[in-house]
Amino acid sequence: MSEVCHGFAPIIGHQPKVMILGTMPSVASLEEAFYYSHPRNAFWPIMAEIFHHPIESIDQKRQLTESQPLILWDVLQSCEREGSLDSAIHQPKANNFEHLAEAYPTIQAVFFNGQKAAQLFKQQVSKQQQLPRDWFFQTLPSTSPANARMNLEQKTDAWRQKLTQFL
Repeated sequence: MSEVCHGFAPIIGHQPKVMILGTMPSVASLEEAFYYSHPRNAFWPIMAEIFHHPIESIDQKRQLTESQPLILWDVLQSCEREGSLDSAIHQPKANNFEHLAEAYPTIQAVFFNGQKAAQLFKQQVSKQQQLPRDWFFQTLPSTSPANARMNLEQKTDAWRQKLTQFL
């Protein structure tokens, strides 16, 4: 049975240049009330490797994000979904990116955590909201454990290569 899921507020670092967008928090993340909380999701190990920062607690993960020129958010504000798979998303409602763009004119790039985040952004945001034309958009490999095509090292290399261009 589908449940209505609601996302989190963005975590915003100092003078953010890069926005990282997922789709909607997983069931594990919703239970923990924090981004990428599934123990097999590679997001935080990748960030720890790139930024040389510990990630043992939610506080350390929040500190990592806030200490970098990053915004961590999701494309969707809410949706109906059974389980955690992006393929189960129905009735998506996008977050307000126009407001974020106005509040943080330092944003230069948007990185999507996987294909579904990019697809939902194109469907739910690009056609409905006025966004800066100079933003750079890039889809990166999903950090989800459902993405088994790449190992952690390959995912880390791909993320490092793109993120460091803007940081």
